[in-house]
Amino acid sequence: MMNEINKILIANRGEIAVRVARGCHNCGITAVAVYSDPDRTAFHVRVSDEAYPLDGITSAETYLVQEKIIEIAKSCKADAIHPGYGFLAENAGFARLCAKNNIIFIGPSPEVIKLLGDKLEARVAAIKAGLPLAPASTQDIEDIPKAKIEAGNIGYPVLIKAAAGGGGKGMRIVNDEDSFEAALKMAASEAKSAFGDGRVYIEKYIARPRHIEIQIMADTHGNVVHLGERECSIQRRHQKVIEESPSAVVTQDLRKRMGDAAISIARATGYVGAGTVEFLVDEDLNFYFLEVNTRLQVEHPVTEMVTGFDLVKEQIRVARGHKLSFTQEDVVQRGHAIECRIYAEDAAAGFVPCTGKLAAYQEPAGPGVRIDSGFLAGDTIPVYYDPLIAKLVTTGRTRETAIKRMIRALNEYIVHGVDTTIPFNLLVMENESFVSGILSTHFIEDEFPELADSLSHSEEELEISAMAAAIIDYKQHSKITATANKRAETGSPWKLSGRVSGLRKVW
Repeated sequence: MMNEINKILIANRGEIAVRVARGCHNCGITAVAVYSDPDRTAFHVRVSDEAYPLDGITSAETYLVQEKIIEIAKSCKADAIHPGYGFLAENAGFARLCAKNNIIFIGPSPEVIKLLGDKLEARVAAIKAGLPLAPASTQDIEDIPKAKIEAGNIGYPVLIKAAAGGGGKGMRIVNDEDSFEAALKMAASEAKSAFGDGRVYIEKYIARPRHIEIQIMADTHGNVVHLGERECSIQRRHQKVIEESPSAVVTQDLRKRMGDAAISIARATGYVGAGTVEFLVDEDLNFYFLEVNTRLQVEHPVTEMVTGFDLVKEQIRVARGHKLSFTQEDVVQRGHAIECRIYAEDAAAGFVPCTGKLAAYQEPAGPGVRIDSGFLAGDTIPVYYDPLIAKLVTTGRTRETAIKRMIRALNEYIVHGVDTTIPFNLLVMENESFVSGILSTHFIEDEFPELADSLSHSEEELEISAMAAAIIDYKQHSKITATANKRAETGSPWKLSGRVSGLRKVW
């Protein structure tokens, strides 16, 4: 069945909202932005064709309020909602609410999101699909004495992981039985706080693995393809900071086997849309299923740059009911692409978020450089959301060329007003192990031991610091917020700017 999509509401902010808006325009579709009070004049608002206020400050008051977003989508007559990543992107209840209101959710079905979003259920699905898995518990942990026995049977070190959610939250490495109970309680508490679900399970910890993921695309006509791999091993607190494609160690045979495995679980679960199947790869190049992310990934640009396919456009195409525009035989990785996430963070202090006004902001350019940014000069990095400023991507015929271009681009990048991860990214690009392709998820700790202590800050400590900063910011800007709310009643920034859309329908 073909679906008419002429207007898409983007239920997100920052660089991904800008990226999706551009994808809409590439398809001749009207892009609708939503915005919180601090984001009233944000770049994603200015680049969209229509914009509507969510009336609030924090994520919990705005971008996570499903009813507000649905109400706006209905009032502006949006045909579909693109969730981007984060926020409601992997929320099965929201996908179900969209369907209930006859709005197309650009992503998998609610049932598939729910199944694969639960790490335990996803493992069961992976086993049925024949994927290799590391030893793990088969259910969530409730009885601590029994859990200790199971951990002992699996063999230390083990990883305690949240059954719901991801992003490194609710995750603890345990090296021995003596520290097991305390780590379990901390992981469960963090999972409950982050996802509203305190269930955790035990998995064998693989020492110094590479984190490699496979991008998949599937349509409603039974076609499923993979678009090769991304190397995502450079991480801090289990969160990716630098990605590249292809991986320096993945052979053509390994790529096929991992790709076939990714397609297998997608077919077994009835997957539709863009998704990522993540694996851990050990030193002997054995790979183990990790999880499935049922959305567009932050690092999707590196796949786009080496394959030539527009993944957002393909998502929209699938949502319209069309077949994929390419087959597996059409997917060829050409050259190399590297992505550095540019965060407003102080890496030397443990990647602590930094907020403030971008007093000066100039992005690099030149051959082989792509920037997916959510900010412009003069904008303010708010304390309420993820501090990602932009994604800097460089390409080249070889990995060496992509690295050299990244070094040039990072040196050209000008950001004044906030600390950023640009200096850290430069250190990595010039690091001998990185240049040689010797990577693991312990790369930062191994190559930059001076950061080891600062990285030990817990998620709870970082969240407390962020909340304290948010309270101060809220008090200082309460009058400004009230004024913004009043002005929002008279018109969106798009309307105030007098922007005129001259889009045409395609397909």
